Amino acid sequence: MSGNIIQLNEDLIKNNLKDLVRDSVEETLNALLDHEADELVRAGKYERTGDRKGYHSGHYERNFGTTSGEVKLRVPRLKGIQFETAIIERYKRRECSVEEALIEMYLAGISVRRVEDITGARRSLRVPCGLS
Repeated sequence: MSGNIIQLNEDLIKNNLKDLVRDSVEETLNALLDHEADELVRAGKYERTGDRKGYHSGHYERNFGTTSGEVKLRVPRLKGIQFETAIIERYKRRECSVEEALIEMYLAGISVRRVEDITGARRSLRVPCGLS
């Protein structure tokens, strides 16, 4: 039975894996941006509370370059309060450490609730692209 050899198309696997990682990065970043907006507003969408600070007013899209490829971010718009994220610096279009941070969090088994704390800590440790 040594005649049955399985051959793998490495290029196809790498491309599919890269697409999967890019989609995962995009989904995670968009979820984190929405969570940060909810925290700033102090209420979920359509929720009525006494300590509400502002209101959701849709999203706008922007491209963001990562080592896995371009991702489309859906940045929340808020009324009554300015949205400033701790994940991505304002006007920044390219980030090298986003994937590294997400991979570290995944490997460490970090819960989604702890991601916000970790991304805040990573912000102070960022290294410009190409200098790490």
